[in-house]
Amino acid sequence: MENFRLKVFRTVAAQMSFRKAAEVLHLSQPAVSQQIRALEEEAGVRLFDRAGSEGHGSQIALTEAGRVLLGYATQAAETMEQAGRALASLNHDVTGELKLGASTTVAQYVLPRILGVFLRQYPQVKLSLVSGNTERIAEAVAEQEISLGIIEGPAMRRDVKTEKMVQDEMVLIVGPEHPWARRKSAITPQDLTTVPLLLRERGSGSRRVVERALKRAGLTQRSLHIAMELDSTEAIISGVEAELGVGFVSRWAIGKVLRLGTVRPVSVEGLEILRDFSFVRLAGTELSGTVAAFERFALAAVSG
Repeated sequence: MENFRLKVFRTVAAQMSFRKAAEVLHLSQPAVSQQIRALEEEAGVRLFDRAGSEGHGSQIALTEAGRVLLGYATQAAETMEQAGRALASLNHDVTGELKLGASTTVAQYVLPRILGVFLRQYPQVKLSLVSGNTERIAEAVAEQEISLGIIEGPAMRRDVKTEKMVQDEMVLIVGPEHPWARRKSAITPQDLTTVPLLLRERGSGSRRVVERALKRAGLTQRSLHIAMELDSTEAIISGVEAELGVGFVSRWAIGKVLRLGTVRPVSVEGLEILRDFSFVRLAGTELSGTVAAFERFALAAVSG
């Protein structure tokens, strides 16, 4: 629905290159140049300062008029995107682009089963998914790289808003040959100071939740033997399977390895680590169209 010349203009401004803009738009470079010249003639101003030939790697920069127009062109593109979502919702049609983000545990263990059914039901949806730790996903929402995120820890920033999706539990796992694997009774929190501990990297929601729970149990970081900091739940599970240490992971993540018998869950006296997987969106905004439809679908899927 966006004016095509303005779309070409925005793309050239974003890439600062006629050649790169042509690649992004799947057009020839002369066609991009023609659209920009036509827009400049229509506006009666030059939009770019060009050094050298447009066809041979020239350096370009926005003029003052170009910077002014870019602001309005960006607003217009956002307005037309909102209009498209509003029209789709009036028709009860779930279609268009869905920009999601999910922290690593959610992306690997929770989201695939939801997205599989959602995309079969709504095949016209074009999905893009960003994965990273909780800190990265909250940042992507704040920077409007994505429309909706799902995170596994507190967002730790004021420019985004969270809403509970489903509750999760972090459980301690050990290898099948570990002495604790054969215990019938729970270990004490103090026992955790005697073993190598595998933790997620800093910035991970899982890491924050575990650290807070251990602190409430009277355990400081200094009292723990943190053997490794790993960037995914899968890495912690693999490390435990290899007898490199013990670790806390989401209960959502261990169904398969429990069935295979390659790890064992262990209870810790007085330590129950519960957390929420939460939707996160830009503060002060309301979801609509395809994004709102996905949020409703996901809530129904995890509560059913």
